[in-house]
Amino acid sequence: MPYFEGSDGAQLYYKDWGSGPPVVFSHGWPLSSDAWDVELKLLADNGFRAIAHDRRGHGRSEDTWTGNDMDTYAADLAALVDGLGLSDVVVVGHSTGGGEAVRYAARHGAGRVRKVVTVGAIPPVMVRSDTNPEGTPLSVFDEIRANVLADRSQYWKELALPFYGFNREGAVLSQGLVDHFWLQGMHAGLAPAYDCVRAFSETDLTDDLKALDVPILIAHGDDDQIVPIHDAAAKAIELVRYGTLRVYPGASHGIHGEYQKQLGRDLLEFIRS
Repeated sequence: MPYFEGSDGAQLYYKDWGSGPPVVFSHGWPLSSDAWDVELKLLADNGFRAIAHDRRGHGRSEDTWTGNDMDTYAADLAALVDGLGLSDVVVVGHSTGGGEAVRYAARHGAGRVRKVVTVGAIPPVMVRSDTNPEGTPLSVFDEIRANVLADRSQYWKELALPFYGFNREGAVLSQGLVDHFWLQGMHAGLAPAYDCVRAFSETDLTDDLKALDVPILIAHGDDDQIVPIHDAAAKAIELVRYGTLRVYPGASHGIHGEYQKQLGRDLLEFIRS
């Protein structure tokens, strides 16, 4: 399996499919690059080089005790892009990966990144504070951490339901998708999964959004129960200079079904434009 050295030498797994202009994907918590497989194949089939890595402590990457924070995640992404000698890169991030992509582009991407795409992403900041009174209370994230510690196997099964909107009236449950979420979650190390909660909830990416000088597509489902659109995309679009907001009616946090198909079409159109 292909590995690269992260910013501190950690051994991190990546996929590299197809050839052509590079598009680099960052996944959400607690998943792995496998969450992007459909999009990776779509891009590779359409003449792009599609690349995705497993974040440190997730998937097949090294289970690190340190570095489970947004600055290191972005530095790891820089190590991947630099190590592969990529230029004119499009970076795509879902959820936590959206924060990673934005911080990477703002702090490491000058001269390398030509476009950014976020999907159901965490920027600008999730947790409630004096400067973000509409945010999610810290107690919610404390509960997530407690569930990860107590019985993360059961928690992944339960979390998959709101993640994909399967708890909504009339939703058709895909047990296979729930099982795949659980499987990816179980490949995340305990410490990295626990520490990542702080990374995705408390990292303030406001200045990173303001610093972007390339086009950004901000995609978000309006029934996202994990990263509510009013706390994220609706605020992020006001902070960027060259942003396009794409709202998907009824779409969940997890990318699947008709949402996935439309997102794929929009992704191709934005990258090609």
